[in-house]
Amino acid sequence: MPRHNRPKRDEPRPLGGGVADQRQESGHDGDWLVRHIPGAQATKFYRCPGCDHEIRPGTPHVVVWPAEDYGSVEDRRHWHPGCWSARSRRRPTRRR
Repeated sequence: MPRHNRPKRDEPRPLGGGVADQRQESGHDGDWLVRHIPGAQATKFYRCPGCDHEIRPGTPHVVVWPAEDYGSVEDRRHWHPGCWSARSRRRPTRRR
């Protein structure tokens, strides 16, 4: 059976979610870029800053970072969708 040689890409493909999957939100705490991560693309453990609980692999969540920065790793935070929407009603919890 013949082999198919495909040209190699110079740039790596993004892991998931493009610019179309993100939106900008404004709140009392500033402007934010928000990207929804479906459960199928959630492959790591994260800790939600809103409730201090784990976000397990396979759990849909949102990734949020300040709008003036384009997704710098230090500024991105992974939130449960409910915790993100309730951030104006409560403060982030501290890890114990």
